Amino acid sequence: MNRSPRAPIVLALPALLAVAFLLLPLAGILARTSWGELGGHLTSEGTTQALTLSLIVSGWALGLSLVLGVPLAWLLARVDFPGKVFVRSLVLLPMVLPPTVGGVALLLGFGRRGLLGPWLEDWFGITLPFHTSGAVLAATFVAMPFLVISLEGALGGLRPRYEETAASLGASPVRVFFTVTLPMVAPGLAAGAALTWARALGEFGATITFAGNLPGTTQTLPLQVYLLLQDSPEAATSVSLLLLVIAMAVLLALRGRWTGTPRARTPREVVHDDPAHVREQPLPQPSGSELWPLHAEVTGFNELTLDAEAGTTIAVVGPNGAGKTTLLRALLGLTPRAHARLRLGDTDVTALPAHRRGVAWVPQDGALFPHLSTLANTAYGLRARGVPRAEARRSAQEWLDRLGVGHLASRRPAQVSGGQAQRVALARALAARPRLLLLDEPLAALDQTTRSQVRHTLRRHLEGFGGVCLIVTHDPVEAVALADRVLVLAEGRTLQDAPPAEVTRHPRSPWVARMLGRNAWTGTTTADGLAPAGGGHLVVADPLPAGAPALAVIAPEAVSVHREKPTGSPRNVWPGTVREITSGGSRLRVLVGSEQAPDLVAEITPQAAAELSLADGVAVWTSVKATEVTLVAL
Repeated sequence: MNRSPRAPIVLALPALLAVAFLLLPLAGILARTSWGELGGHLTSEGTTQALTLSLIVSGWALGLSLVLGVPLAWLLARVDFPGKVFVRSLVLLPMVLPPTVGGVALLLGFGRRGLLGPWLEDWFGITLPFHTSGAVLAATFVAMPFLVISLEGALGGLRPRYEETAASLGASPVRVFFTVTLPMVAPGLAAGAALTWARALGEFGATITFAGNLPGTTQTLPLQVYLLLQDSPEAATSVSLLLLVIAMAVLLALRGRWTGTPRARTPREVVHDDPAHVREQPLPQPSGSELWPLHAEVTGFNELTLDAEAGTTIAVVGPNGAGKTTLLRALLGLTPRAHARLRLGDTDVTALPAHRRGVAWVPQDGALFPHLSTLANTAYGLRARGVPRAEARRSAQEWLDRLGVGHLASRRPAQVSGGQAQRVALARALAARPRLLLLDEPLAALDQTTRSQVRHTLRRHLEGFGGVCLIVTHDPVEAVALADRVLVLAEGRTLQDAPPAEVTRHPRSPWVARMLGRNAWTGTTTADGLAPAGGGHLVVADPLPAGAPALAVIAPEAVSVHREKPTGSPRNVWPGTVREITSGGSRLRVLVGSEQAPDLVAEITPQAAAELSLADGVAVWTSVKATEVTLVAL
């Protein structure tokens, strides 16, 4: 059993003193309250009148804070603009400004002799000071920062991929805000709203300075406490107790449940794939009017031209930082790093915003909206395009059925498995009727068994897709099994664009060769082979013209491992030391380091490893036949 660490006395003692310091004034209110007269004090005409006015003022202040503060919080969290630091400081200012100074500032801004007050009185006949509306304005001034800061923090913790995915499904920015952003930051919004209301309910200094203390007009409950202290201290204590109880109730309601962005719910029941339910239906074949070939000219970080016929699936591969995700985001129109001149079919969509391009995006984790059911998730794109609710839900159910997850229509994303969530994300993207489908490592988070099932499903359903599909992947099996072409990127440029078989036989990138499980040595060609950059010499059967940069590709199974120096036909023999042995299915991969050649990976059977008594640090010899080396010009 884990025990909490004991606090050092040097920290525990000041902490206890702090608690006592905060608790003693509250205890004083409880101790001095006249409990027998409490009911009479709280039901007196002056108290009920002040309480009613406080509720009215705080309610209006909350409403005004929501109308003005929510857009301001979104602007601060989502948009970079000149003067942003100043605006955020302006929001925080009422929280640190003395309330009476805030009241003076309001008086000089909105009073009869203020900057705006005379205009309001002359044009609209509105006088704010010494009026209930003035009390509302004062309460809003001091309370709205609590809403803005709380909501901005929640928005900052919400990853933009949900909003970007919604935009790719055809939702306008306003629709995204109200259907995705606000529901997902509801806890932060509720926390800010509760704190704003409580602060407005307890406002005193700015109200009495700006709006005065008129019974029934501006005399709120805190102001009445101030007056009662002079005439009836016992009644003031009773009213103070009421405000204390309200404040504590708000704070206790906020405890833990209303802070930050929504957390992933622990599912009560995760539904696993059931063969009885997984009865995939084939996609309808697109008609001629539903075919959308792709032409894209990408500039910026990525510099490439991409053409593809309708129905083509392209696997985009490359090392980290090669520009794979930047390419997808450029096609979506969501990044300043790269710009894409994009034509889909006969339509140039370059100037269109993301939600009008007809480009659907499935990020790595699917980005299913956690507050919607899988059916509502799948229907989202159709609803965003104005399809009636019943028709959209019917079409969404058909797509879920086609991908074998129709029985999960009423489930939330937290209640389905990873493989099922990926199928739902794919169904949602296809149901939106896109012209271009972008999949960013859609299977990376799945286990091997689930990945195989989803890969099979994806392959079947891409066969009936009338547009072009781009899949970012690091998995060579995905690239070979799903793609018609493999696009290899390096530093934002096209390094190779060819069918999977060609890329497998003649990879033009060391990274791709290693991704495919091959040994990859870069170097300079010689008369009979290659001089690797790491030293040594490699003899090949089909050498290239000498003096050119090249890549030598050697399959691990073509590398032989010996305990003694081999004799016979191998032209390439090096001594080395075993550095690592790892399991690769039914075979072992042995990493051998040598001072005479770059590191080399050999693939052998467990039986061969046992016969050779291989282990880390064991001295061995490796050999490769010249005919087993493929030399590719770079």
